[in-house]
Amino acid sequence: MKVVIVAGGTGGHIYPAIAIINKIKEKEKDTKFLYIGTTDRMEKDLIPKLGIKYKGIPMTGLNRKNIFKNFSVLNMFRKAINEATETLKEFGPDIVIGAGGYITSPVLYAAHKLGIPTLIHEQNSIPGVSNKFIGKFADRICVSLPGSMKMFPKEKTVYTGNPRSEEIIKVPIKKKSEIGMNDNEKLVIIVMGSLGSTTMTKKIKELIPGFNNKNYQVLIITGNNYYKDYEEITIPNNVKIVPFMNDLINLLKSTDLIISRAGASTIAEITAIGLPAILVPSPYVTNNHQYKNAKELEDNGACIIITEEDFSRDKIINEIDKLFDNKELYDKMSASSKKLGIVDSATRIYNEIKKITR
Repeated sequence: MKVVIVAGGTGGHIYPAIAIINKIKEKEKDTKFLYIGTTDRMEKDLIPKLGIKYKGIPMTGLNRKNIFKNFSVLNMFRKAINEATETLKEFGPDIVIGAGGYITSPVLYAAHKLGIPTLIHEQNSIPGVSNKFIGKFADRICVSLPGSMKMFPKEKTVYTGNPRSEEIIKVPIKKKSEIGMNDNEKLVIIVMGSLGSTTMTKKIKELIPGFNNKNYQVLIITGNNYYKDYEEITIPNNVKIVPFMNDLINLLKSTDLIISRAGASTIAEITAIGLPAILVPSPYVTNNHQYKNAKELEDNGACIIITEEDFSRDKIINEIDKLFDNKELYDKMSASSKKLGIVDSATRIYNEIKKITR
């Protein structure tokens, strides 16, 4: 089989794309891949390092603040369709799979025009502009959250979950003691995205003294850009601060509670293992999709939402204490989270791929 994967911009799109690639490789070792991304985002460096053939096509998103600048975006879109058409003709794929980002629209549109089967995967509860557009032409649409089903044509939409979830189940557990913490005490992880956040760094610094003498441990992952901001404050003995953690997924398996943003990958991770969460959706993302992701979990009893505006020392400490002091509430949240998790998502997506390529 020959497969083109298209995804770009953020890890929330790129890592699910990689998970799909890994599943196809597992099922069909002789598959040839071509990854199409942008020329200026993280995928252009990440994908070639994985030994996957890469093609960069210039593409950017619509400018919502200055509509006049969108003339150049539309011109770029037309050029991207033409370049994608030539690339697809040359590679000759059996299927083109889009996992999100602006680059997916011109490439999957070109594939549709060429009569090549297409599949898209939507990670968020509310689809982005690209998937809304290309959903009209795609042969199959796979969604991560059940609430997304109503956003696309019913006859070709399938609830598969996020393919990252299947990878999470397979990774080995990292014990608390491996990061210098006590295996017998509860662990709370606080992480506000891989890069961190200016606003949340200030709020977390104010939160830290509240952990003094608590009967649980706290790991704060600051993001590389903000680690030095914590150098001048007093850190309680039960709190550890690190800039980044490569194997965070492994550690989540021995974690008792996470306080984090509500990106698509985070949702996939916590629901795959049934990890109770306090989610602080980023208010800076398009269409407020992190809040909508979190709301779907909250409506099912799988998390607590605290907005960035309401995030405070007293509020967070109170919510942690409430969960840890009430085992029934904690267990119910864990069970509700796990109920939303799909642990064979990548396999489900692979099965849909086979259906439309036969």
